[in-house]
Amino acid sequence: MTIQRIASKWEKTRILKQREHIRQYIPETRKYSLEHLRVMLHLHGVVYLKPDRGTYGNGVMSIENWNDELVEDSPQQYKLRHGIQSEVFPTIEELHEVLTERIGNREYLIQKGITMLTYRRRKFDLRALVQKSPQGNWEATGFIARIAALNKIITNHHSGGAITPIEEVLGPYLLPKQFASLYKEMKTVGVQVANQLNSKLPRLKEIGLDIAIDEQFNIWILEVNTLPALFPFKTLEDKNIYKRIHRYAIAYGRLKSSAKQ
Repeated sequence: MTIQRIASKWEKTRILKQREHIRQYIPETRKYSLEHLRVMLHLHGVVYLKPDRGTYGNGVMSIENWNDELVEDSPQQYKLRHGIQSEVFPTIEELHEVLTERIGNREYLIQKGITMLTYRRRKFDLRALVQKSPQGNWEATGFIARIAALNKIITNHHSGGAITPIEEVLGPYLLPKQFASLYKEMKTVGVQVANQLNSKLPRLKEIGLDIAIDEQFNIWILEVNTLPALFPFKTLEDKNIYKRIHRYAIAYGRLKSSAKQ
């Protein structure tokens, strides 16, 4: 039986927002338009633009309200960042014109920007892997942290990001008891998200959650991937984690029993 996937970020967001206990973890997200951009920047100050369909962080941009601190009473401007490049625009209309050219005919989403925790002055997020067990239950089977390359806005390893255990990036912020509580909440959220998506996608077998932790230690679901990479979990010191991931992936047909992925 084919494992079910879904590419549209908007569709996944729509399904998840149907559950009130999940809704609190989802940053405000709208389809891109000039009016939505104007409203979202007014509400949040920083937003991320993402293609509705796409992988590896390709096409992701950030926009923030910008004032020149060196100029007294400087007018409101708008700073666009993509990769390690940035541009400042004097009006939102001029910014929209450039974005329209850049986006083309692709559908884009605007997502509230999260003030993420940092590790050695670099942004990081967490990837949670949630899989169907051989018994048919959803389980959060692995967590890794992904640290952005210097001056980059995305953490994906395809863009130079580094992978490390979550204890390393969260350890400086949390006492062991606090870490255990946050870890338990993330596992619970992961299973809730998987169950909700599974209610609409009956052949779903695995998901990857990209999770941001803000400065108040709130959990935010940045994105859900229905074809998550498994190999990053091989890097964890505890080899039993990947052994279980591998065993589950064989059981539901992602990997063959001889595969070494």
